[in-house]
Amino acid sequence: MSAISAVVAVPVFGFLGPIGMPEMLVLMGLGVLLFGKRLPEVGRSIGKGIVEFKKGLKGVEDDIDEASTRSDRTRAVDERVQAEAPKFEIPSEPRKT
Repeated sequence: MSAISAVVAVPVFGFLGPIGMPEMLVLMGLGVLLFGKRLPEVGRSIGKGIVEFKKGLKGVEDDIDEASTRSDRTRAVDERVQAEAPKFEIPSEPRKT
């Protein structure tokens, strides 16, 4: 086993394991201690940030859909077969019968 594969195989925070209910309670307690009175304000600002992020993603999705629809329409117009009627030429000399 090479040194690079040994480093890749071991996760950085592998010793932590999954986060359970006691760990979540400790994290919430630390949040209350750190932010105190500002906790509702912090939550509100995080919520606004998430809403703005979703609006931005929706705008990008709409732009992509519009561009793909526009390209599909132009492709359909380009692929149409133009009907050509036979050209009528006036004879220069009268026919002899």
